[in-house]
Amino acid sequence: MIRLQPEDLLLVLGARPPSDVGAWLRDGLRDAVASGRLEAGAALPSSRSAAAGLGVARGTVAAAVDELVGEGVLESRPRSSVVVADLARHPVGASSRGGPADAPPRPASVGAPDPALFPRAAWARAVRDAVRALPDAELGYPDPQGLLGLREALAAHLRTARAAPVEAEDVVIVSGVAQGLALLGEVLAGGSSGRRVVVEDPASPGVIEQLRDAGLDVVPVPVDGRGLRTDALPDAAAAVVTPAHQFPLGVVLAPDRRRELVAWARDGDRLVLEDDYDAELRYDRQPVGALRGLDPEHVALLGSVSKLLSPALRLGWVVAPPGVREALVDAKRRADLGCSVPEQAAFARMIESGAYARHLRRARLTYRRRRGLLLDALAREVPHLPVEGVAAGLHLVVRLPDGDAEARAVAALRGAGVPADPLSGASARAGAWGVILGAARVQGAAVPRVVEILGAVVTRGEVSFASPRE
Repeated sequence: MIRLQPEDLLLVLGARPPSDVGAWLRDGLRDAVASGRLEAGAALPSSRSAAAGLGVARGTVAAAVDELVGEGVLESRPRSSVVVADLARHPVGASSRGGPADAPPRPASVGAPDPALFPRAAWARAVRDAVRALPDAELGYPDPQGLLGLREALAAHLRTARAAPVEAEDVVIVSGVAQGLALLGEVLAGGSSGRRVVVEDPASPGVIEQLRDAGLDVVPVPVDGRGLRTDALPDAAAAVVTPAHQFPLGVVLAPDRRRELVAWARDGDRLVLEDDYDAELRYDRQPVGALRGLDPEHVALLGSVSKLLSPALRLGWVVAPPGVREALVDAKRRADLGCSVPEQAAFARMIESGAYARHLRRARLTYRRRRGLLLDALAREVPHLPVEGVAAGLHLVVRLPDGDAEARAVAALRGAGVPADPLSGASARAGAWGVILGAARVQGAAVPRVVEILGAVVTRGEVSFASPRE
């Protein structure tokens, strides 16, 4: 067995950064194992020895190792040492039970986080502690509105993190934003205000599909560099918007348009559905405050842990205005009787203990660093391709000159394992060519591969775009 020394780790990790050494250690080891620079079966130095050699706290080393063991990147052998896992034999994220060994991996969404960043140890502690503390009475059928402890914790978090006026009674726990939209669509379809719902153009095709499945008529309204065109708002019962980080273009709804949208809702007694899907993952400044703060009576705020922890948890929330709350809770009860109580209790424990906030800080730093490397490479190698949506979230948009370039880029990126969707598929307008690129997992060798693919599908030099950036 090869036994690594601290100086061996320094060679693969590179220079120690001035801050966030935990992420440097964690990401560096993960990349080194995945690329084969650390050989399978090699034993890591003890946490004490590694800490001394790397100049970091022993607890930092132990935390990084624990997380990588949980991910399957490292293996802990009883009465022995921690060794590098054989990823060729046991790929990270592969299940050892319950499915055929050769089952193809499920394609990742462009908005999915890196599952390797899921805080397994913190989540496991939260589940253990929360379940131990659950009263017997909470282990029957759940309250369809959600566990009171989670609603209280979320209300406090959203008041601080999203500058939104929220009390526990306003919150309805749902199985992700998808279910929240489906339930609100059901409520709208059964109301007396009509079936027309405004959506942004471009927008998530999944959102449009959900609204149509609820029996609603979708009316696209264009988005430009300042967000939704509020001067083009038609008569409708509601509007679904992503004001903090428009999907997919990434623009922020301008202050005057925020006020105009709320006035449109108030004047017609309409409902604004604010999809706050990744607003807390902002890299250039503090997150933009929630639209709900302008009018809690007409804005329903939707969020989830899908971008911030993992979509596998199926946990989300709707901060509902008083006029729709009772109908929304009733729709939730009829849909599934309520969400799993142990998971709700565990998430509440993570919020209350500060573990959720710590994870968000680490995730922001990691995604900002990865995004920066990708953007630098794109600017250097394909400067003629406009890149949008760079200041927040888990995706970005690369504009392309025509539909042929778009189709070839999407196919090649997907073939390389990089999440990618055509921009044209998200828009009702002709000429919106480009790639919606999932950037959360693009790191290491994937960066030059993405740049190579995008450079290969267009002619280098001057490029004529059918739809220039608005």
